[in-house]
Parts: sequence; structure tokens; C-alpha cells
Amino acid sequence: MHQAALMRHQFANAKSYGWKSDVLPEHDWTTLSSAVQMYIRSLNWGHKVQLTEKNITYINGKGSFVDKNTIQAVNKKGKKTIIFGDNIVLAVGGRPRYPNIPGAEEHCISSDDIFWQQKPPGKTLVVGSSYVGLECAGFLHGLGFNTTLMIRSIPLRGFDQQIAHLITDHMAAEKMKIQWSQIPKSITKLDDGILSVESETLGSGETSFDRYDTVLLAIGRDPVTSSLDLDQAEVQVDEKSGKIIVDDEERTNIHNVYAIGDVAFGRPELTPVAIKAGKLLARRLFSDSNKLTDYENVPTTVFTPLEYSCVGLSEEDAIAKYGNSNVEVYHAFYKPLEYALPEQNHEKCYIKMVSFRDGSKPVIGLHFLGPNAGEVMQGFAVAMRCGVSRDKLASTVGIHPTCAEEIVKLHITKRSGLDPTVTGC
Repeated sequence: MHQAALMRHQFANAKSYGWKSDVLPEHDWTTLSSAVQMYIRSLNWGHKVQLTEKNITYINGKGSFVDKNTIQAVNKKGKKTIIFGDNIVLAVGGRPRYPNIPGAEEHCISSDDIFWQQKPPGKTLVVGSSYVGLECAGFLHGLGFNTTLMIRSIPLRGFDQQIAHLITDHMAAEKMKIQWSQIPKSITKLDDGILSVESETLGSGETSFDRYDTVLLAIGRDPVTSSLDLDQAEVQVDEKSGKIIVDDEERTNIHNVYAIGDVAFGRPELTPVAIKAGKLLARRLFSDSNKLTDYENVPTTVFTPLEYSCVGLSEEDAIAKYGNSNVEVYHAFYKPLEYALPEQNHEKCYIKMVSFRDGSKPVIGLHFLGPNAGEVMQGFAVAMRCGVSRDKLASTVGIHPTCAEEIVKLHITKRSGLDPTVTGC
């Protein structure tokens, strides 16, 4: 979806590179959604094949505890299967959260559903400013749909807030409508199928109405623990989040029950993290390994129209943890070469490096906002795990002309007050 939206920009920019076309190609939702569905099905089939090849029994059913060593699985026909295990690993993940307001569950969809919609979403309201909300709003707007993003408080909670607001500023500059400090109060389906949304402005309490073809909720995800009968095994959960409490070995309070991924309390909700934790847990259980998952310096990318990738601490967290006097922030606004000829908006392309001030200035946070951010950050994430310093990066020759070279060229600090805009090679 994200790539499909980016292609709209590429078509528009093609004229600047000499490609002659008077008409912007028309997008076909059915073709895209069918291709995405087929790809997801192929992944699921591939997983089943691998399980079979490794002589692993696959049961398609909902599981729940009978006791700490016994699971009952029930398939869609109601058939029950009892499974015994010396060790039990819970990796049930989470499901989208729906607010307790009239019409939410009856008339709204989630990010899990958007890929399976048979008809184009049309005029769409996206509620929520997590990375899921921003990504969905971004690609829907990029595909040409009339999209509104409703934000209750701050975007990308837990991420660097300067960059989070650069992202929303960029989306607004691309003519996406953003409703700040608002929440939905009710969703009503009218006789013509249109959804009438009543919203409230926080603070003033003022209410307003608007109509949409689709309302997509992205206000968070809840762990799938309520149906597991965890009390039968006396497994403890965090009261507020409902997530399962684990230790450094992914073990719950019950010695033979483990939890990994989004269902585990305090773990990053990222697929690659869950995969890594699962692999290392399997090796500890069935081989001589004692290696634990390292949850420090986990890189991630937010696939907004202007991609954002980061690893390590945000500027706010670094200052809160180590104190402003001990932290240095290097930064730069830069212009990607591919933006030059089409004069594409680059005002929010930004890089930030957070380091200690002393010695060789070890890097404790790196943030990149711009095209192909994830591809850029993966290698630097390895460098972070190897203890890279600002001095070491500064001594590295950049690859020209690339966006990634701007990281090793960083030299202006926020403390200096100098203009961080890159003006040349």
C-alpha cells in the first residue's frame, strides 16, 4: 500500500526527468487489494508448508488453558483437541482496539480490515496517530482518496516528538486534512450507506458532524488474553494493559509457560522483535544456548509518506535519562537528490543524532526522516550495536550522492544555534 502511494508521486515527477505524459495514471483499488490478499495468503501457505516439512503438527483452532501443562484447542466446527506440553509458549499477539462509543464496532474498520475491502474506501476518516494510524492515512491520501486524520493529543507517542511533528507537518503540506484535539463520539450509518461521525473538540467540548464513506480506527491494540483462561494456569498479567508479565527469559511467573511478541508486557510491538525472541527462546529450550533477546537499540521504521526510521533514544528520553548538559544533538535538514529536478517538497527531510558530549561522543540515538529511511537505518543500527561514536561516523567517507551520507556529514549541533540546513556537497 505504501509503495503504491509512493508511485503516484513518481508518476507526477516523471515529467521532470523527460518522460512525456499528459495524464496521471488512474489507480484501480481492486487490483491492488487482490494482489495484497494473494501475497498474504502465499505467506500463510508458506508457513504451513514449513511446519509440515519440520514434522510440526498444525491445529487451526482457539486455544485456552486447562492447567499449566494442558491446552484445549477448539476449531471452527466445535471439535476439541487436548494438548499436553512440558513447556507452553504464548504468542497470540493483539487485535485492534475499538472505542466504547455508539457505532464503532458496527460501522468502523481497522488496519487489519483495510486490505480486505472489496471496494475503494472513498472519503475516509482515520482515527488515531500511532504509527499504524499515520501509515494508513498516508497511503490512503497518497492513493488519491479524500482522507482526514483525527488526532486526540500527540502523534507517534513514544517517538521523538520533533520528528513526529515534522511528519504531520509534511502530511498537512501535502493537503491532508488533520483534525487536532478531537475524538469521535458516535458513528451512525445513514440510509444511503454514508457514515455520519459526531466528533468532540477536547477542551471546548464543541461538537461537529461530518460524513465519510469509511471510518478506520487505529487507536491501539489489545492483547488476545481474555479467552486464554490464564487463571487456570495462574499466569499473571499486567492489570492495566492485560499483557502477560515476563522476565528476561520470556518466562511468566509459571516456570514452564512463556510469552513472546505483542502479548508480552514491556516488549516492543514489532514483528521482527517477536521473531527474534521466538528463535532465541527455542534455542534455549531445545539446545545448550543461554542467549537472551536484547531489547536495547531496536531499530524501526514508520512508513509514512515521508519515511521515518530510528534506533536508540529520542532527544527527549536522552535528556531525561542523562541530563541536558551531558547530551549533544547533531542535526541537519537536507535535500534528497531525487527531489531536486521535480522540485519536490523537502522541507521536512531531517536527520538527528543524539550522543554523549564527552570522549569520542558515543551515539545513543539516531533518527532519519526521508526517502528509503528503513534501508538507510538498517546498517547504522548494526553500527549502534557495535558501539559507534559520533567521531567514528565523522571519520567515515560518505557514499555520494546518497541521503545516507548526510548522517556521516553531521557536524552542526543544536547547542550551537547555527542553521542546520545542508547547502552543498
